[in-house]
Amino acid sequence: MRTILGRLAAALSMLVLTAGLAAAQTKITVAVGGGSCLCYLPTVLAKQLGEFEKAGLAVELVDLKGGSDALKAVLGGSADVVSGYFDHCVNLAAKKQELQAFVVYDRYPGLVLVVSPSHNGEIKSIKDLAGKKVGVSAPGSSTDFFLKYLLKKNGLDPAGTAVIGVGLGATAVAAMEQGQIDAAVMLDPSVTVLQGSHPDLRILSDTRTQKDTLAVFGGEYPGGALYSTAAWVASHDKEVQALTNAIVNTLGWIHSHSAEDIMAKMPPEVVGKNKDLYLAALKNTIPMYSETGKMDPKGADAVLAVFSESSPEVAKANIDVSKTFTNKYVEHVKKTTGLNAK
Repeated sequence: MRTILGRLAAALSMLVLTAGLAAAQTKITVAVGGGSCLCYLPTVLAKQLGEFEKAGLAVELVDLKGGSDALKAVLGGSADVVSGYFDHCVNLAAKKQELQAFVVYDRYPGLVLVVSPSHNGEIKSIKDLAGKKVGVSAPGSSTDFFLKYLLKKNGLDPAGTAVIGVGLGATAVAAMEQGQIDAAVMLDPSVTVLQGSHPDLRILSDTRTQKDTLAVFGGEYPGGALYSTAAWVASHDKEVQALTNAIVNTLGWIHSHSAEDIMAKMPPEVVGKNKDLYLAALKNTIPMYSETGKMDPKGADAVLAVFSESSPEVAKANIDVSKTFTNKYVEHVKKTTGLNAK
């Protein structure tokens, strides 16, 4: 009898403790601009590793079709934080909407402009995209910004090219293989998946490596980051620090483990059926991930320069780009955990 009562008391204590921990966790909704894309892997992996929970957060990841949809979710109040591309913070500053990135997980954007396999014969350069149909994840997303920048850089009027939203992942691959579009701005693992079926795949522009990024933008160009409205960041100091801790810890885990280890932690539906292609894409992508989580101010300046070149509205707005990001939280991670946030 005493044994039974003892077990019951222990079980009750555990229930109380668990309930207390659950109550202590702060609920945060993070809108992701396409969870299957490797550019957003650090956010998904942080959830898989339990880093958000360790930081005292109950994080719900909401998977959306593109960065513009994730941004709308935050601006509309249905999500707290965006896991998306930093360039939205700069673009929205021209519209007097204050957004602030607080931890960067992509040093390079990883955007790739690819020709549809059935159009290799007619499209051999970016200039050949005049009058063509080009896929992006969603109109107004970073894939769309990148396309317009490249078109303008190559002397074309962006308005002369039809932009089609095809999402990321399988939908983008299908649109390319079925010839529904002439080209597309894609991200891994979709690019590597498409190359697996079409070894002669023509790539017109690639920003998956430092070398290619410098060639396209003239400097490093930060991609994925966690950001929210400046007002939310200012009023949720503890939550922002906790999110930053989780992402920086995850970045440290990525750079101290093999691609096989990382893939083993990802949800099966994200990896997909062809593990070999996913692994190959992941190996291509790992150098893209930040080791520190810190924003390089020169990278933020490069984003502003690109948008100023392609958007008259941004050029005229006299944006103070230093207000679109903060390194305060990443620097505090260094102080509290000793992680390298140089």
